Amino acid sequence: MSDTFSDFTQAIGKQREQNMGLMEKLLVAAQPGAVYSEPVSSGNYMVITASEVSAGGGFGGGLGFEMPSSVDEASGEEGARPQRPKSRGGGGGGSGGGGGSAGRPVAVIIIGPDGVDVKPVIDTTKIALAALTTLGAMVMMLKRMRKMSRG
Repeated sequence: MSDTFSDFTQAIGKQREQNMGLMEKLLVAAQPGAVYSEPVSSGNYMVITASEVSAGGGFGGGLGFEMPSSVDEASGEEGARPQRPKSRGGGGGGSGGGGGSAGRPVAVIIIGPDGVDVKPVIDTTKIALAALTTLGAMVMMLKRMRKMSRG
């Protein structure tokens, strides 16, 4: 039985090592080469894009095992309920994980004869979502205020 337990704990250890390797691969996205692009030259100008990069992940695991033990003897008293035998084995397991990384351009750096110019990249989708969220929150708050003033 101890061989089974040993094999089980070794399997959990291998899974943990694999998870750490995966996490290292995800965090590669946070390197400077992922944030700034390679410079592109055109005439007297050089263009570099700057990006926002994020990465994250989470892992979990589990372990359960019950070692064998002896059987409890039933009480010798009359009318006493016999006790159940203790577990003769066990097992368990579990592991899981997930993660991801994302990047989006946030600025364009233009280097030319007149100097350096940084132009932001405007994400209209984020602006529209923020506006809709704010509008929805305001409408809900106004409804609550109107309801409370009536009651």
